[in-house]
Amino acid sequence: MLKRQRVGQQNSIEAFSMLLKAGLFGRGERPDGLSLEHVDWKEVFQLSQEQGVVGLVTDGIETLQGEHSTPLVPQKWARTFIYTTLQMEQRNQDMDKFVASLVSKLQKKGINVLLVKGQEVAQVYKKPLWRVSGDIDLLLSDKGYQKAKDYLQPLASQSEPENEYKKHVGMMIGKWLVELHGSLRCGFSSRVDKMLDKMYDNAFRSGSSRTWMNGNVQIFLLGEENEVLYVFTHFLNHFFKGGVGIRQVCDWCRLLWSFRDSLDLNSLESRLQDMGLMSEWRAFGVYAVMYLGMPETAMPYFSGCEEWGKKAKLINTFILETGNLGCNRKEKDKEVSFYKRKVKSSWQRACDLTYIFQIFPLDTLRFFPSILLNGIRQK
Repeated sequence: MLKRQRVGQQNSIEAFSMLLKAGLFGRGERPDGLSLEHVDWKEVFQLSQEQGVVGLVTDGIETLQGEHSTPLVPQKWARTFIYTTLQMEQRNQDMDKFVASLVSKLQKKGINVLLVKGQEVAQVYKKPLWRVSGDIDLLLSDKGYQKAKDYLQPLASQSEPENEYKKHVGMMIGKWLVELHGSLRCGFSSRVDKMLDKMYDNAFRSGSSRTWMNGNVQIFLLGEENEVLYVFTHFLNHFFKGGVGIRQVCDWCRLLWSFRDSLDLNSLESRLQDMGLMSEWRAFGVYAVMYLGMPETAMPYFSGCEEWGKKAKLINTFILETGNLGCNRKEKDKEVSFYKRKVKSSWQRACDLTYIFQIFPLDTLRFFPSILLNGIRQK
């Protein structure tokens, strides 16, 4: 069961939401009846960190402050947001340089590589350097995956165990976690993975339709529909397996907003139907409109009926409770045995799925066996 820790802190949550919307879409609309004088700014900052959106909230502060003559945020907390964001900006600049160098070296070795998620998605934001960075995710062809492993593993200070089904391995190179992907699979549904396999084959057979010039290096990316669907299924995978953050949903929203005039909506709808994920799309679409300020006109297949609004409210509660990628549930005691961690995580997943059952009852039952099995297999 969810603890609902944030009951009684609604004013701070509303302030957080207002600033997030302004940062994500540049909307300067101030909600009626919200008294910023009674906001707990420590709580707003904590929420921003938990959800991986400090940069967006900082952008929101700048956006709204430009429309008001009096300070909206106490100076102490405004400085805290700005300082944290500038640190993030420097990290992103360093990461972009590393990505350019890494991709260039792989290309010279004849290894075909596409950048996915992370720094690639950051490019569709108003301020790419203000998006919280994570890992460096590289998608490779069948042959390229093995070649990249052979080339990079000797350079890594440590390597994670390989997931053979997903064809995925992570390794630390310098201060960066580089994740190699030989597929787009998520592992929570064979029906979904079947479509992701088709998208993977298409990406390397027909070539990518997008590129990003990172300095002097041309980096190849997934096509628009493929990128939107991959980011969507990726955060949905985390949602069903223990916690998705607002940052990941924001990535999806920014992609949809940036591609709003060029997406092939018929192809997108057909593939969502094949994956059986139209209900999840509609529910998260309403969540994005209600809680993130996504314009209705830019959200494909949006429906404002009451049913989806109720689902969106439940989604919002779950996201605030769990934090970005379940960060609010991370085990602090590293000495806990593997067995105890597995028991605890399995119990937590069962509780989460009981809650998620209220939102997506049929798919919760459909996904439960593979989610539980994959959770037991992970170390």
